[in-house]
Amino acid sequence: MSIWTDTHCHLNHPDFEADARAVWERAQQAGVHRAVVTGYDLPSSETALHIVDRFAGCYATVGVHPHDASQVDDHTLSRLGELAAHPGVVAIGEVGLDYYRNLSTQETQSRAFEEQLQLAVRLGLPVVVHCRDAYDDLLSTLARYPLRGVLHCFSGELHHAQRAVRMGWYLGIGGVVTFKNASTLREVVQQSPLENLLLETDSPYLAPMPHRGKRNEPAYIPLIGRMVASIKDVPVEELAAITTANACRLFSLEVPYR
Repeated sequence: MSIWTDTHCHLNHPDFEADARAVWERAQQAGVHRAVVTGYDLPSSETALHIVDRFAGCYATVGVHPHDASQVDDHTLSRLGELAAHPGVVAIGEVGLDYYRNLSTQETQSRAFEEQLQLAVRLGLPVVVHCRDAYDDLLSTLARYPLRGVLHCFSGELHHAQRAVRMGWYLGIGGVVTFKNASTLREVVQQSPLENLLLETDSPYLAPMPHRGKRNEPAYIPLIGRMVASIKDVPVEELAAITTANACRLFSLEVPYR
């Protein structure tokens, strides 16, 4: 069986509160032996660490999503630094810019984003970045920092992907790539080096076909992987091995034991 890695999931989300262990067991049965549980505010970052302590093969990120950028103050940044000292924390995130919903003002988002990027620089950690309708501003900001990371749930144009790849960043490819209307994302996948691609579910959101509209789970990574392998015209086993190696490289994960 191929060995897969889910580089962005939210087992710390309330949707999984009742059955997180069963969800993770299903993922392992599907060949997903590594998962990065992503924080999006202080409570979810703390819960991500609880998941790491309970489930072997899970790692965590800590950060505040741009929707909640107004929550980022000195206390929040200090607490994120404390959480990041946990040995299971592999990145700062998810952080970034979201001009689609603008639940925080763009000025507030920019400030919170840069403060968390600065935290990542101080801690020597990579960054998990959320971006929606803000790629020009976001990439210009990232270019000013000596950081590596992943543009989670990539939704930009091909020229944005090419710029990110030139900067040494990874593109997170999730269930959207299986949707009929995702021609731009499939072109991005086709044109991007395999060495810059990561697979993710963003569960419980954005379940791939044929589960679209239902709760997403890390166990669905192979469905995403098979689509990406088809687009890249490589064997599924090779796609799984390369994307898992990419994840291990970026996040300093243990090499899979199976």
